[in-house]
Amino acid sequence: MRLFVQLSYDGSPFCGWQSQANVPSVQDEMERALSIAFGEEVTVVGAGRTDTGVNARHYIAHFDVSGWPDEEPVRLVRKINAILPPAIVTEAFFPVADNAHARFDAVSRTYRYYIHTAKDPFARHSCRVWYPLDIAAMNQAALPLLGRHDFSSFEKTGGANKTDICTVTEARWEAIDDTHLVFTITADRFLRNMVRATVGTLFEVGRGRREPGWVAEVLEARDRGRAGQSVYAEALFLEDIRYPYPLIEMK
Repeated sequence: MRLFVQLSYDGSPFCGWQSQANVPSVQDEMERALSIAFGEEVTVVGAGRTDTGVNARHYIAHFDVSGWPDEEPVRLVRKINAILPPAIVTEAFFPVADNAHARFDAVSRTYRYYIHTAKDPFARHSCRVWYPLDIAAMNQAALPLLGRHDFSSFEKTGGANKTDICTVTEARWEAIDDTHLVFTITADRFLRNMVRATVGTLFEVGRGRREPGWVAEVLEARDRGRAGQSVYAEALFLEDIRYPYPLIEMK
């Protein structure tokens, strides 16, 4: 049977989601815990890669097992969480069709980037910004990002994607309170480092170094050297993944 598993993780201790030789990854920890809980070797396929240090809420992955163990889902979730390190939590399981795919079936993904402009002892997963930012100017600058475009100007060099085309349906800044801001961006797919480079580029506008129209020029240039610097990874969260079919949680 094929199952989707929903999990959340603090990316700080890991070199991203994807399994890699000789470095810690979320995928490795999930495969270890699921293999123990299900009593068979389990290979997990994630909805997408996250970079080193990047976090995820309600991430989705899929895996195949010979059958469900003789145990209630809530008890199995507790067992898996006892095996996993503190930075990862399993939240739910969803039975899906045998051909359902956590990565290729996803129709949208939403990232949020958090910043704070005053000292905050609890903002471990937020980027401290030491200069004022013009939210209205950054939102104006983000408008050209909407739609279907080549985002190679915002992709880390050396990527091996078949295409750099992404369709962005949301890109906006909003104030959480007087000293905390969040940037939300939703697209059908993302390139490596794309969100962090986009935020760094918008910062250039927000602090008055560039005019809002400059972001459209960067997008058209298809040149990573034209965009702003990538920002701090630990403030970035993959927060929502949508599928064209409902996910019914096992109870």
